[in-house]
Amino acid sequence: MVSISFFESNNLSFLFFNSFSVSLSKVDLLHDLFLNNLELKLVKVIDTHIHADHITGLNELNKRTNCTRVMGEKSQSEVIDLKIKDSEKINIENIEINALYTPGHTDCSYSFLMKDRVFTGDTLLINGTGRTDFQSGSPYDAYDSLFNKLLKLPEDTLVFPGHDYNGKKNSTIKSERNNNPRLQVSSKDEYADIMNNLNLPNPKMLDVAVPANLKGLTLEQI
Repeated sequence: MVSISFFESNNLSFLFFNSFSVSLSKVDLLHDLFLNNLELKLVKVIDTHIHADHITGLNELNKRTNCTRVMGEKSQSEVIDLKIKDSEKINIENIEINALYTPGHTDCSYSFLMKDRVFTGDTLLINGTGRTDFQSGSPYDAYDSLFNKLLKLPEDTLVFPGHDYNGKKNSTIKSERNNNPRLQVSSKDEYADIMNNLNLPNPKMLDVAVPANLKGLTLEQI
């Protein structure tokens, strides 16, 4: 298996392939540079949750490649072909991905576990965690997702988040457990207190990105 990561505007995307591929990726870069030049067939495209800070490429990739659009069953997206449940497996050739329902950042957030690595979307970041103050987020749900699911993975599990603001691409469960400042808490209430007092401004594209991503629109269609 070959894996490639993409980094643009603090957003991380990932492509995996043997003779097929699974992708969480930006549309033009993936399609024009990799799918065409490497003659790859895009089979499935997965979003971890409904994004509030950018327009997803999920629907555009489907239009260009006829790939299957995948999200968790809690997603309210109107353009999903396959909705998966917690602990359900996605299989493409000899690549197996296990879905983990990890709400908190949003109520439709999922992480995806693949052998030695987990793709955490905005639930677990490098030295941070996803905000919980919009899209039906909950710091208490986030605490459960973090401490009762993700941090119980083997400590050498690689962590690939959906965002990073310092140019990093991955971490490990052990590193996050020991060094992530938001995880150095002793209770749900302590974590909730931290998250409820971040006082962050709303994402600039919140009012545009959420409805567009629910309907599978591009910026040009809004």
